[in-house]
Amino acid sequence: MDVDFIFKVAAVGIIVAVLNLVLTRAGREEQAMMTTLAGLIVVLMMIISKINDLFLTVKSVFGL
Repeated sequence: MDVDFIFKVAAVGIIVAVLNLVLTRAGREEQAMMTTLAGLIVVLMMIISKINDLFLTVKSVFGL
């Protein structure tokens, strides 16, 4: 797996965790939850892109 991809996912996780902590301490739990959900969606979209690349590679290898 691409190390840059792992670092990007980790960076999103760290940013989301910090934002969640700051918002929670400011009494904005709803915004903290929305930030966490947005971070999850971003990471899932990144992973879906990699899975799509994998399927395209498998497809080309087997000539499908």
